Amino acid sequence: MLNFFVHLKGLNELKMELFKQNFLEAKKLLEEFIDNPENRKTLEAAGKELVKAIKQKKKILTCGNGGSMSDAMHFAEELTGRFREDRSPIAAVAISDPSYLSCTANDYGYEFVFSRYIEGVGNEGDVLVAISTGGNSINMINAARSAMAKGMVVIGLTGKDGGELAKYCDIEIRAPQSEYSDRVQEIHIKIIHSLVHYLEQNL
Repeated sequence: MLNFFVHLKGLNELKMELFKQNFLEAKKLLEEFIDNPENRKTLEAAGKELVKAIKQKKKILTCGNGGSMSDAMHFAEELTGRFREDRSPIAAVAISDPSYLSCTANDYGYEFVFSRYIEGVGNEGDVLVAISTGGNSINMINAARSAMAKGMVVIGLTGKDGGELAKYCDIEIRAPQSEYSDRVQEIHIKIIHSLVHYLEQNL
């Protein structure tokens, strides 16, 4: 019986160590992002483009796959709804309507689910916030290409080496190199909240 409790205690310690390791990894990447002065410059540049678009009565479109789609939706709802301060809603739309996505994927292919929406709804002077941890999803690349063709500003939230998407961004905000996408997404959500906060302070 004693051996059983010793074994159980060892398992619990391993579990606790796993949690600690996750937070330490996240902390390391966040500190690396903060310590790079170029990141602060690109954040400010992105913030200014977003503010400029809204002041000119333009809108913000957001897109991403999987967890990045959730981040894209989060970005848009913080703007149209409320973040920290009471203020007028900010024009932002996440390309995430399931009926639209399934229709377009069925008829044209999933690689066009974002670009086709941008072709129909995007206008010159609008901003596309394209969120991708790897930067190589063809639907994200097509989205950025379509946005550029419409005269939109493309802000990319990327990770790893930026992927192919980085080539089509006017402003790229890249998370530090990480083996796993979840670490990148943790940086992305802080970028999103920082940009929303910047908009609230500057509109």
